[in-house]
Amino acid sequence: MRPALTFLFIFTFSSILFSQGSFYDYKVKTIDGDDFDMASLKGKKVLVVNTASKCGYTPQYEGLEDLYEKYKNDDFVIIGFPANNFMKQEPGTNEEIKEFCTKNYGVTFPMMAKISVKGEDIEPIYKWLIMKDLNGVMDSKVKWNFQKYLIDEKGNLVDVIYSKEKPMSDNITSWIESDK
Repeated sequence: MRPALTFLFIFTFSSILFSQGSFYDYKVKTIDGDDFDMASLKGKKVLVVNTASKCGYTPQYEGLEDLYEKYKNDDFVIIGFPANNFMKQEPGTNEEIKEFCTKNYGVTFPMMAKISVKGEDIEPIYKWLIMKDLNGVMDSKVKWNFQKYLIDEKGNLVDVIYSKEKPMSDNITSWIESDK
């Protein structure tokens, strides 16, 4: 191979390889409006979930809180992202969402500010979650509220769990308990 072509091949391959970012590259706002740096979660397994207050899956807040309480001392955290993308099932403000979650489900896991998880105004962290070109693992589509993404201790996407699967499922708990 000629030197110019070799350089072009290496440059292109390197660009593709290094264009993939990490979960830790993202910063978001909490439900209270504070900055939250995903890099603060290094070394923890993370379950990212898009939530809604007026959905058939809303009772999963209880299961998510149970999961968080059971494993929060084992380097595990849940990050909730309220979103109004599906049949307008999260119409509230951040303040209303926080009050609803606390009052009805006792939510203590970190909740972020309301975002969009699909479409033209998709939040960058969700773009990373759904695009293989960014996460290096898989393409996916956010199909409904309470879809869960599993992130390992190194900030890598591991899997997507669809809404129907409950937070305390064997699939999720065995993942959390692996490599302990």
